Amino acid sequence: MATITELKCALRETLESRGVLGQLKARIRAEVFSALDDQREPRPPLSHENLIINELIREYLEFNKYRYTASVLTAESGQPEVPLDRQFLANELKVTEDPSSKSVPLLYGLVSHFVNSSNKGGKVFLRGAAAINTPGTDA
Repeated sequence: MATITELKCALRETLESRGVLGQLKARIRAEVFSALDDQREPRPPLSHENLIINELIREYLEFNKYRYTASVLTAESGQPEVPLDRQFLANELKVTEDPSSKSVPLLYGLVSHFVNSSNKGGKVFLRGAAAINTPGTDA
């Protein structure tokens, strides 16, 4: 008869080989976070910039099948449960897409644009956080 330790090892190996052990761990983390999240403490208002950034990250996470991570992001950030329309995001970022770019998250296209930019010697000037409306700033 198998010992408890042997059964645990066999179960772990089976779950790992099926690729579900990581998913189960992520789901448990998400549920623990949800249980511990203090709903009485109000979150700062979600700025327009954070709304867009969170949506880009959520689209990336869901594309890569990081669903539990995406659910924690949504819960913790106060992002709307329903994803923002992709065309709305593209318009806000002043991005025009070709048909092939629509098959991957916008974040991939943005990173690809900067990594593969023909302007190799030039740098892009980024504004600091004080220049945008972030929660807790007076900008």
